[in-house]
Amino acid sequence: MARPRTFDEERALDAAMRAFWANGYEATSTQDLCEATGLGRSSIYNTFTSKHDLFRRALSRYIELMSVPQAEILEDAERPGLERIRALFARTVDTEFDHRGDDESSIGCLTVNTVVELARRDPEAAALVERDLDFRLGLLRVALEAGRRDGTITTRRDADALARFVNATIGGMRVSAQAGADRAALESIADTALDALRP
Repeated sequence: MARPRTFDEERALDAAMRAFWANGYEATSTQDLCEATGLGRSSIYNTFTSKHDLFRRALSRYIELMSVPQAEILEDAERPGLERIRALFARTVDTEFDHRGDDESSIGCLTVNTVVELARRDPEAAALVERDLDFRLGLLRVALEAGRRDGTITTRRDADALARFVNATIGGMRVSAQAGADRAALESIADTALDALRP
């Protein structure tokens, strides 16, 4: 008869997600994961099979947690299209200052960090990131097309190009925050991007 698990698997997954988010995949050791989750090595491996499996599940969890509020903002029919993008930028800035490492620096975005560290050599991570990208670009297109219809977005660029531009801007903001950019600098990047949507 199997022994019942005596820990909260979801809480352990969230703790592991935070460790990977702060340190990256390669720099997060099994011991780091034990300390973060409060679990022994055997419990981690019995539950999650391997460090890579735990990372894959942590990345999936991160994507799920971040996608819901982004979807709420970008699909909010009560807001004009441009205001949805403005609200998304504001949320991006806020999250950079809400999620800090032990040294109080920004830990950025686990998805962006994964692209930089792993996506070119880890097919599973690349597939998760690609699915997330497709989903986010779809949400951005919804907001951008709404902005075209309501007149708040006036640039002639097509919605696909604009969605990639906004997504790249957010990625750039996150990397800039990790490099030490302050709130004013990130807000300036966002304002410049918004200006580009209504030339």
